[in-house]
Amino acid sequence: MANRNPAISQAEQRVTCEGLELTPAAPVHESNRIVSIDVLRGFALLGILLMNIQSFSMPLAAYFNPAAYGDLHRANYFAWLLVHVLIDEKFVVIFSMLFGAGILLMTSRLEASGVNSARLHYRRMAFLIAFGLLHGYLLWAGDILFDYGLCGLFVFLMRKKSARTLLLTAAFLISLLPTALAINAHRLSKVPPERLAAMQAHWKPPAEEIARELTAYRGGWMQEMQYRVPQARQLELNGFLLRIFALMLIGMALLKIGYFTPTFPKRAYWLGVALGACVGVPLVLYGALLDSASDWDIRTAWFHGLQYNYWGSLVISFGWISLVMLAVRAQLFPALLSRIQAVGRTAFSNYILQSIICTFIFYGYGLGLFGRVSRAAQLAIVALVWAIQLTISPIWMKHYQFGPLEWLWRSLTYARREPFRRPSIRSDSVRGLEVEAKPQR
Repeated sequence: MANRNPAISQAEQRVTCEGLELTPAAPVHESNRIVSIDVLRGFALLGILLMNIQSFSMPLAAYFNPAAYGDLHRANYFAWLLVHVLIDEKFVVIFSMLFGAGILLMTSRLEASGVNSARLHYRRMAFLIAFGLLHGYLLWAGDILFDYGLCGLFVFLMRKKSARTLLLTAAFLISLLPTALAINAHRLSKVPPERLAAMQAHWKPPAEEIARELTAYRGGWMQEMQYRVPQARQLELNGFLLRIFALMLIGMALLKIGYFTPTFPKRAYWLGVALGACVGVPLVLYGALLDSASDWDIRTAWFHGLQYNYWGSLVISFGWISLVMLAVRAQLFPALLSRIQAVGRTAFSNYILQSIICTFIFYGYGLGLFGRVSRAAQLAIVALVWAIQLTISPIWMKHYQFGPLEWLWRSLTYARREPFRRPSIRSDSVRGLEVEAKPQR
């Protein structure tokens, strides 16, 4: 096929382009999807709920400072520690990398067919930003779609850079927030007492402020808005945007070198597992124990303790990615991987579904359990949501080509109504995972 984008490797071009009759402005056919990326996306989405469940169920301060609210002893402490060390930030890292890889896949496919990808990409990101604003301000303040759409606008400009350039740029951007924290920590001794007291109050809100937040989220939808709107605004524009942008660049670089395909050298995946277990886990665990020993004092936990998870999450995320790639490569647990793949193919819809289910469980317009569920019990709710998504996603994909929100997003992006229901054609099984058979020409 002529005019292939040199920014994507030959192996990736075979996966995304060969056997597909490329037409201007058309979504990728499922027979040309990279199965391992779908599995990774589903795996990351399920893991993200383990970190988000704290924000759904407890005052916002408790996510950043576990001592701000709730019991933190015995089972609850170990539940927090398990999630903090193995899950928190790690799965956002994976999902952000995959988002960057997805941008490169889509734009490379369009440009290989001679289409100017900019118009479609920016329209796609604009609608994602709109979805994120609706999600964050009307449903749950912890939305990340807005951040992804905003970063995606600029990541697009880097898509044709070499993997080396992408990685070096990402390394520089990732280092900015820790550098700023280190500088601020050095200046902390000079902060006026009244300002330090205000920071402490934000880090660990007084009982009356916690009570007001509990009352609001246990009340009706309009009562919740008084907290959800300022919290969404606070979380949308923060220093972590640069990190998300950098992670998307890393995702592009990893796609260019073939890291997200099972044909990558096996020893590299085993190295990723070893580094995650032997370097990442001890680093994050040490930071958690340091914070705990200081009773989560802001001068230790925020300005110093944050650094351990910030850096350790990068290493552990590669360990998780490597484990999944090894499982796909060895065709382990094919039935489970097939279900996770279905979740990954409907990730947008499943992300919003997680918000719908959890806000119904915890907010006042539903069961009103906000602030009433311990950290250990939150894990049981996560398992319930997982069971729902792993059950309904494969069933849905048997009848429809996209998740409902994926279909809407595609239709808006391509400015036409995309086909929704699945045509009655046979399906094959490839590497133990279901993919649709290629239509005969």
